[in-house]
Amino acid sequence: MEKIAQMLKEYGLKATFQRMNIVDVIHKMGHADVDEIYQEVIKTHPTLSLATVYKNVLVMVEKGALVEVPIAGKKSKFEIKKEDHFHLICTECGMVVDKELDNIVKQDTEKLAKYSGFDLHARQLNLYGVCDTCHHKKAS
Repeated sequence: MEKIAQMLKEYGLKATFQRMNIVDVIHKMGHADVDEIYQEVIKTHPTLSLATVYKNVLVMVEKGALVEVPIAGKKSKFEIKKEDHFHLICTECGMVVDKELDNIVKQDTEKLAKYSGFDLHARQLNLYGVCDTCHHKKAS
């Protein structure tokens, strides 16, 4: 929890017990929507409201500590801010898998941004499709 408190402080956020627990849940799950976060947080803090979780998640996204991962047709998931990477997102089950950006993708996105006169600060690439598990379920 000490690392979480330090991370929150680096983003100019107070390390409240609500935020610390929310970040801990996201850390353990990797990617989680607000309802999933809430269901885990109330196990240790049953009086915490969904609105409080939602408000704190939005504040942490605004400050850059968390990143929203939009999922077509489903609730957005949230992750802790980390190195640029891309997501493989299953449109059937909503599973999100992180994959490292290789140098070619980094260079191509930088070239595209520069060509467009865009000052690139961060990347979030989302690839939508059907995961192997869901693909096999459909085939059965």
